[in-house]
Amino acid sequence: MSDAFTTRVLHIASGSRERVVDLTGECESFLREVAAGRDGLLNLFVPHATAGIAIIETGAGSDDDLLAALHTLLPADDRWQHRHGSPGHGRDHVLPAFVPPHATLPVLDGRPALGTWQSVCLVDTNKDNPDRQVRLSFLGGL
Repeated sequence: MSDAFTTRVLHIASGSRERVVDLTGECESFLREVAAGRDGLLNLFVPHATAGIAIIETGAGSDDDLLAALHTLLPADDRWQHRHGSPGHGRDHVLPAFVPPHATLPVLDGRPALGTWQSVCLVDTNKDNPDRQVRLSFLGGL
């Protein structure tokens, strides 16, 4: 594989509860290894129908606020046509329309060009699937 494109899969144990998992450190570590101080793009992709990627502030309550907002927008009740799994699981399948399963970030000098309070997070509301994958791909200039 060329130095211009490198990819790696993270395995995340998100557990049996709704979670926002901060992946910023894993992204920075990946870029330290593969970007070598170059500019480029970092793409994150979650190959799951019930999880997404969000860029938000964490640690100050915003992650809990996001989950609360998703509960308001997508209640975990029996209104959903998609009905297998735990009660309300159909809403998990609607989540990617609100929190997409991908994000692309600029990389400058080998670091993600995030704002001061921004973090890259996996958003997982599916209590039935505790094991997640996130594909990190770096496309860099030569």
